[in-house]
Amino acid sequence: MPDQNPGDVTQLLVQWRNGDRSALDRMMPLVYDELRLIASRFLRREHSNPTLQSTALVHEAYLRLVDQTRSNWESRTHFLGVAATIIRNILVDHARSRKALKRGGPMPALLLEEALAIPAKRDIELVALDDALVSLSRFDPQQARIVELRFFGGLSIEETAEVLGISASTVKRDWILAKTWIFRALARV
Repeated sequence: MPDQNPGDVTQLLVQWRNGDRSALDRMMPLVYDELRLIASRFLRREHSNPTLQSTALVHEAYLRLVDQTRSNWESRTHFLGVAATIIRNILVDHARSRKALKRGGPMPALLLEEALAIPAKRDIELVALDDALVSLSRFDPQQARIVELRFFGGLSIEETAEVLGISASTVKRDWILAKTWIFRALARV
């Protein structure tokens, strides 16, 4: 892994935002391992053998990131937050297409208690989690974004606070509320 200075990534993001398309190519080696970590964290939560590999997931995310020409990148952490959203969308799209192919067959399951620290062991489906997040976002967009960044992106409380421009204590409070809300929503499924 190359020496990574968050300032270098931020500078490359600014260059990319200002139209230097080659800045993304220079930046990717600096964040590639982190993107693979985000992808592999999520894929490890699947019980069945995943049909996606973290490398393929990162490459698909890269292709979608290249199309993000109007993003106002603020920092490396902000970029990773956007990448987490893209990875989430890829995984949900993949799960929905697998479901369509199997005509209602089993969906990939996640261990929710690992990410949300809920004491009861409960397997959930990715699509059900996504539906719950969409529903939560209509109720409280900030809480939904916190779940997305923490669960899908693997960001810490502090990194999530940085991406959202809020205090760490607000992230902690909303994280607890969001976990409770999602747990209740998934219990109704």
